[in-house]
Amino acid sequence: MAEISVALAASHAPGLTGWFGKAPEEDRRTVRAAYGAIRDAIVNSRTDVLLIIGNDHVANARVSDYADFSFGIADRHTGPDEWFKPWLRVDDYDLPGAPEVGRTLHDSVQATGLRTRAVRDNLRFDDNISVPVAMADLTSTSVALVPVLQNCTVPPVPKERACYAFGEALGAAIRTQLPGDLRVGLLGSGGLSHEPGGPRYLEIDEKFDRWWLDLLVEGDHSRILAEATFERMEEAGSGGTAELLSWLVVMGAIGQRPCTSLGYVAVEEWRCGVGAVQWQL
Repeated sequence: MAEISVALAASHAPGLTGWFGKAPEEDRRTVRAAYGAIRDAIVNSRTDVLLIIGNDHVANARVSDYADFSFGIADRHTGPDEWFKPWLRVDDYDLPGAPEVGRTLHDSVQATGLRTRAVRDNLRFDDNISVPVAMADLTSTSVALVPVLQNCTVPPVPKERACYAFGEALGAAIRTQLPGDLRVGLLGSGGLSHEPGGPRYLEIDEKFDRWWLDLLVEGDHSRILAEATFERMEEAGSGGTAELLSWLVVMGAIGQRPCTSLGYVAVEEWRCGVGAVQWQL
């Protein structure tokens, strides 16, 4: 059986790269340390293939034909997409893909009933993939990438329990359908509280963010699913906070266990609460 080698999650706000210098130095140190720990965890776990699960900002499909989960199965993954370069301000990157892994996992989760697709062409990446690639310096590692972009905004959105169940199916597929010597890492990319372009654009719900992180550290998945609902995420920042559904996919894949917080900051200039965690496998 293949093994889940590492399980992580982190925020991916464009301010982390485009406006990084606007934050106080202490907050910048916290974020550098968190993403440094993510890179170390990926390298030290000898991960072969990294699945980055992040939301699609309606950049890869029409809203009238919008998949719940899109698996990138290109031979190589390049970014950031040209349109997003001016505000992301990250170097161009080129990472090897793992198309057979992506295809196998896509085909194996069909019983969930969610709308999925496997995309052979290079997907358009904005901060969802570009920020973790840049901040964790993934181009300097030997890890291959399978991006999994999910719908967090176009109704009907798969909510917390559907995303957790999708993660359970994904974890089972990793363990039973992939080659036995493969080490597969998981990184949920998105959140924390923010409301892009909305009336609360400059607001961060720090109380929600710290409550969410405390729940994850406790590790009670039943309580998380009961209390940290899609609706509660929307209350903390409509159209943005629900990116945390990607973290729930990772949680479903690994099963109930506690995690370690890698840090949290609330920087108004970044327009987003920023945090990261690593689960104890």
